[in-house]
Amino acid sequence: MIRMTGGCLCGQVRYSVDGDVAMQVNCHCKNCQRQSGSAFSTIIGVPQDALTIEGEYKTYDDEGESGEAVLRDFCPNCGSPLFSRVAVAPGLIFIKVGTLDDTSGFTPAMHLWTKSKQHWVDLAGQLTFETNPG
Repeated sequence: MIRMTGGCLCGQVRYSVDGDVAMQVNCHCKNCQRQSGSAFSTIIGVPQDALTIEGEYKTYDDEGESGEAVLRDFCPNCGSPLFSRVAVAPGLIFIKVGTLDDTSGFTPAMHLWTKSKQHWVDLAGQLTFETNPG
């Protein structure tokens, strides 16, 4: 079991994780691109009950490319995207890696929704899935 901490840009929302990381991925779906303002979203999945959150955040109800619900949590003050909860992965919460205090333990194991990836992103030799893994 590991302990991780993190928070938003302004510090209004802080969190800690006491548990094991279930997955480390980059998601290339269009909505993750829009939310991150980048080519993909860099996330870790942890058991939802391993996460403790301090401070108030807002939630945007979204729908993923799969057609399933995606709840996207962010700081209402600075706008930092923090967490996502997706219907296709019940019991997990996905933390935006850039909000971790220490990102040195992150290495993406796979890339999801690569059918939407930016044409200039080279994933040669990487484990990829055009949508969600089976």
